Amino acid sequence: MSLIGRIMGMFSLDLGIDLGTANTLVAVQGRGIVISEPSVVAVRKGTKQVEAVGDMAKVMIGKNPGSIEVVRPMKDGVISDLELTEAMLRYFIDKANGRRGPFRPRVVVAVPSGINEVEKGAVTNSARTAGAREVWLISEPMAAAIGAGLPVAEPIGSMIVDIGGGTTEVAVISLAGIVVSESVRVAGDELDQAIIKQFKDLHGVTIGDNTAEQIKFQLGCATIPTEIVTISVRGRDLRTGMPRSIEVTNKEVAEAIQPQIRAIVNSVKMVLERTAPELASDLIERGITMAGGTSQLRGLPELLSRETGLPVRLADQPLTCVARGCAALLDNLDALKQILETGTAR
Repeated sequence: MSLIGRIMGMFSLDLGIDLGTANTLVAVQGRGIVISEPSVVAVRKGTKQVEAVGDMAKVMIGKNPGSIEVVRPMKDGVISDLELTEAMLRYFIDKANGRRGPFRPRVVVAVPSGINEVEKGAVTNSARTAGAREVWLISEPMAAAIGAGLPVAEPIGSMIVDIGGGTTEVAVISLAGIVVSESVRVAGDELDQAIIKQFKDLHGVTIGDNTAEQIKFQLGCATIPTEIVTISVRGRDLRTGMPRSIEVTNKEVAEAIQPQIRAIVNSVKMVLERTAPELASDLIERGITMAGGTSQLRGLPELLSRETGLPVRLADQPLTCVARGCAALLDNLDALKQILETGTAR
């Protein structure tokens, strides 16, 4: 590294960013996660004037006046609103970088493995415009595998299933490269929408995204439960327009999300079917590692194990694996270069 580069590094923090559909996490190597906030922006309606970002914007969902619009600038893991994504990234980079003078940080950003070159370019340009001096993109499953502590550089097959808000990323990794992968745009957000639809169809009640997410955390499970748990949920009656409370069971919620759970399981099976025998034999011993916030859904690791016949473990701190994996690469540029050369990052 040049003298100028070393000086710049002394006065800026290099950042690993998990730019997710539901949440954005920022990690600094040696310090861990420094930011974990929703990928949400509140703007003045009809304009791009930003009123709030992250936590402050999410609390406005469903409670905002007509003059304020709350939007998610990321959809299915990719940028749907370039200008607002830049504003959101600038907010997170400035907040993480703190008072570090004029020197801009280097950034590794995780992206879904299935995005195209145009989408990659949009993420790179947004990060640079938001204040990054150098930007590298790495696929989410690779970052998750590194954050989960898998031996990605060794000639050993490792399988990662990263289930976030917008996408489920499944990959078999060996020798610092992704050998087989599948990216499906079914994950936590789709589960929330399935719960919202269930309320409308079954109870004639509409609920908001935040309420659906809370129900998923409290009652969601990957298989139909035998022990019934009930909670009271408030929504708006579609017939009268009035507020209404209803009793909801974990069985109802599990039934609502079964199509999405099946899609996730099938994506894992598809990757296993395309895995070479030599790597498949490694997986029999090493099993599957799960990461991402939605991987914590009750009973999902056990369901995957039954469906695949492989041992399945949940990574330590699964929600933060991707961001921590990105930050770890900044501390080991040789490893980053090796991964770049395999084509799993750029």
